[in-house]
Amino acid sequence: MDSSELFRILPRVLIVSRRTVRKNKFVDFVGEYHLDLIVAYGAVPVIVPRVAGIHMLLESFEPIHGVILCEGEDINPALYGAADFSGLSLEEIEEVRRLHASDTAIDHEKDSIELRVASLCLERNIPFLGICRGSQVLNVACGGTLYQDIEKEMATKCEEGNATVHIDYSDYDGHRHPVRVVENSPLHAWFRDSLEEAKMEIWMNSYHHQGVKRLADRFVPMAFARDGLIEGFYDPDAYNPEEGKFIMGLHFHPERMRRPGTEEFDYPGCPAAYQEFVKAAIAYQRKVSSTADIENCQRLGEEMEERRKNIVRSFSLAKHVYVSKQEMPPAKEQDLQIGAEFLEEKRLKQMGGATVRNASFYLEKFRMNEARKTAARIKMEKMSIEQLSELHSFYHMMGKICSEVFDEKLGAT
Repeated sequence: MDSSELFRILPRVLIVSRRTVRKNKFVDFVGEYHLDLIVAYGAVPVIVPRVAGIHMLLESFEPIHGVILCEGEDINPALYGAADFSGLSLEEIEEVRRLHASDTAIDHEKDSIELRVASLCLERNIPFLGICRGSQVLNVACGGTLYQDIEKEMATKCEEGNATVHIDYSDYDGHRHPVRVVENSPLHAWFRDSLEEAKMEIWMNSYHHQGVKRLADRFVPMAFARDGLIEGFYDPDAYNPEEGKFIMGLHFHPERMRRPGTEEFDYPGCPAAYQEFVKAAIAYQRKVSSTADIENCQRLGEEMEERRKNIVRSFSLAKHVYVSKQEMPPAKEQDLQIGAEFLEEKRLKQMGGATVRNASFYLEKFRMNEARKTAARIKMEKMSIEQLSELHSFYHMMGKICSEVFDEKLGAT
């Protein structure tokens, strides 16, 4: 079996990158622990770059058999109907931004991409695993809300003695806090042999200053910190890995729960979330593969045929106008535009150094100019002959002045 055949067999798991700055430029990255575990259990990770416009191009990443969202900045509170740090004083807001500077800078583009990906999974029942921020995205996508700062907002709700430190920058990877696991949940099944029977607790890592405030209705909690914060949840109606069902959010990072200086996990159950997720992705792929290729080919074939007909109609109309020397009827201008856009796209693709970004820019500029011309024509058709004459004289004068200044500048160089 060659690599191309293996690629067609293994399920594809999308994972959205995170942006950072390196050597004075933006770079995208994904934590390797996630990628290693996806590969180890039999799937192919497909990185979705965090760049402008990707949320409109997700169909290009098909087929999608699973999605893992993990890590990133705070989610824009407007997306779950809250004001920025509502209820906090200016002093408290400044303190939060100072303590969590790398997280409080909202990444709107990543928000757009990940919410669209999450919605796609929910619409099509694609297996989804949210880690840390990914669990928050999942909750928000389903109508839930978040604490914008756990320490500030939960201080008055937490009983004395149950306060929990959810992030410790001085002991970033070593920090752990106790979490109570809900009985008969998937998390309980994975960590059953490691639980302290009297307390049903394990010690988990934590890297977040935000968390689930109101859990979306479809979800059921799987774990709680001692201060009451939900540390894991899932949709019981969409959980059956053997049947390709998996919708889950974990606030902690099981992939990073390793013993100091080794790759050994704190508990045998730590990698289970990834193992069961990939199992679900494999089952989902098996379930949809029998019909998906045929349906996609039919859908794409119909779309291409419709576009081909529109382009042919546009070229035919353009030829008729050219041969007959007649003016274009306003009602037919949109039909002519289709052919013009097709030619412009083709020209840009043939240009030696034109990138997709440049092509999009020039195409958008072309469309804008056409819109301006149409608007100008409509405006001028309403003007009198005298007004048009004055306008023509004015722009003739401006054109002459522009030419003179242009010649002077060329002469100066």
